[in-house]
Amino acid sequence: MSASSLRIGLIGAGYIASWHADAIAATPNIELTAVCDPSVDQAETLAQNHGARVFSTLEDLIEAQVCDAVHILTPPDLHRDLAIQCLQAGLHVLVEKPVALSAKQTQDIEDAAQLAGRRFHAGHNFLGLPSYEALKKQVVRGALGRISAAEFRWSFPMPPLRSGPYSLWLLREPQNLLLELAPHLVAFATDLFGVITIEHVNLGKPVDLPGGETRPQSWRILARAGHVDVTFILSLVETVDDRSVTLHGSTARGRLDFASDTLLIDGENTSDLVLNPLRRQMSLGWQHIQDGGVNAARQLLSLNKKSPYGLSFLGMLRGVYDPLLQNKPADPRFSGAQAVQVMSVLDRTLEQITFPTPAPHVQTRKPRPKAMVIGGTGFIGRALTRALVEDGSDVRVISRGRHGPFDDLSDQVETVGLSLRDTDGLVDAMQGIDVVYNLARSVDTSWADCLNNDVAISTGIANASLTAGVKRLIYTGTIASYDMSDPSTTITEQTGFPEDMRDRNLYARSKAECERQLLAMHRDQGLPLVIARPGIVVGKGGPLQHWGIGRWHGAGAVRIWGNGKNTLPFVLINDTTRALIQMANNPDLEGESYNLIGEPQFSASAYFDAIHDALGARIRVGRGNLRMMYAADSFKHLLKSRVLGRRGLTRPSLADWQSRAHLSPFDNQKAKSKLNWTPVADRAGFIREAISEANLFGF
Repeated sequence: MSASSLRIGLIGAGYIASWHADAIAATPNIELTAVCDPSVDQAETLAQNHGARVFSTLEDLIEAQVCDAVHILTPPDLHRDLAIQCLQAGLHVLVEKPVALSAKQTQDIEDAAQLAGRRFHAGHNFLGLPSYEALKKQVVRGALGRISAAEFRWSFPMPPLRSGPYSLWLLREPQNLLLELAPHLVAFATDLFGVITIEHVNLGKPVDLPGGETRPQSWRILARAGHVDVTFILSLVETVDDRSVTLHGSTARGRLDFASDTLLIDGENTSDLVLNPLRRQMSLGWQHIQDGGVNAARQLLSLNKKSPYGLSFLGMLRGVYDPLLQNKPADPRFSGAQAVQVMSVLDRTLEQITFPTPAPHVQTRKPRPKAMVIGGTGFIGRALTRALVEDGSDVRVISRGRHGPFDDLSDQVETVGLSLRDTDGLVDAMQGIDVVYNLARSVDTSWADCLNNDVAISTGIANASLTAGVKRLIYTGTIASYDMSDPSTTITEQTGFPEDMRDRNLYARSKAECERQLLAMHRDQGLPLVIARPGIVVGKGGPLQHWGIGRWHGAGAVRIWGNGKNTLPFVLINDTTRALIQMANNPDLEGESYNLIGEPQFSASAYFDAIHDALGARIRVGRGNLRMMYAADSFKHLLKSRVLGRRGLTRPSLADWQSRAHLSPFDNQKAKSKLNWTPVADRAGFIREAISEANLFGF
């Protein structure tokens, strides 16, 4: 290791860690040498792609002495203690936002850095965008004139507020939404104008969470920075993406779209009255073309590795590590001192807010569960748990953590934090349980990961069920495993999956493999198995942007799979839970599978017409040419495998792409007759549950 390079470790291997890892790999003179996470499998997946070592504890990582600096990417409530521990061990730290839960905690980290002679950096990544750096240069040189007002906006949908998962840190407390999102905006304002004074805070568009609590979906914060009127806006309902900084100056208006990495300067010109407006619009048009062309070329040539979001991390790492390698003072944008300023603004904002206090849930008895729901915090799992309680059953929910959306049902529902790889723990948790619902699924990028994270988990749950003597295991597969490419083929439960699934998408293939192995356990070991395959599930608690219907481009535009004319296999969430409960109650179903498809109601086009009629919102619908989509995907596969050298990639077939349009109709007679199931058949009732009462837009 040369003296001119630095070794970096990642503490936390969740979603954001891959962005950090890719940025480290693309930044000269630093290298990723370690990934630390209690979930070793998750850490190994990330580490293998970058040649890094894996650690399950921070103590082991520190003792190994393989890092000069670490990025702390854990939930925010752990940031302060982890950062101080690393600084005291002689490591520089970069902490993801929010760097802590308060200015006091942030100052504690900065004090520890000063005492240890190490550096504490804040992960305010958008300050590293090229377009932001260009905007700041314009401000410094006075190109916008004297700035009188500034607006910092984060208008971007937050689907978990309406459809979960509700166990996320950002939903546990009302203030967490501000702590999670506002640092981006406040970091811009602090870097541009210095000290920010909060004057007024207004909250709106509350949404009810399961359990009786509410969360605001809009935040308007009025502030001041010297002579500049400052407005911060957070809007989390289904809205057009507008994550921007707008500066109003005496000479020009600057608008940074930091989600797209584009900058527009709109100013007056000296042309006469006739040419002035034309020249102004031509200037804006040229800027749009220039920025759009540069971004498109950059992403094309880098195979999307230099997306705006990716570029922000690259810029942040240059700002953090170039001064460190050159032994120069820290870049103020990412310094600990500025992080304290940012968190101080958030503290002062929260001081002006009184959140409603939910009524305490007084537990009068301990639950006596006979049913277990694995994946109970997801869309179907939440609805199923509540339906089971309504049906008279107590429920044990298995979750990654102990935070669940059932505080109002503490007498009937207990949430157990348990790893699904812990077979012994699952066996213990299944004691006294009659029926286990396995609704768990994983999102994987390779077949090896599918086998490890989905198939092995499913068979492990099945083995635990056998050992614990569970009377019934209900596994949720997916209709996506069928070949639905032929409109002339009607699919029933007798329709088999393709014998060779290697040319199917990973989700469809993985779920089919789970079914195959579970059915083998039923035949060979007497596993009391029933399989449910829900269709496109809609209703309250579900997302507007359902990818079973099409490829979404924000809340306002969707490219549907195919021409949108064929009837889709919709099923209401309440109908789905009724069928799942019936699967536990009927003793004669073992070894059987059931496609849970509602009565034929809508094509994709008709569904969006119904949304417009019921809610007054016209969503832009484009029709997807599936052959063209297949060809484009094949080209991307070629680039990834030949140019980037990625191995283990799958390339879905044309039939797989056509299956996404659900071209084949379904026959639901088996589910209706065997489960005594009557899904909603009238169109008005379906629209009411699927659209009118589903809170699709959040307000």
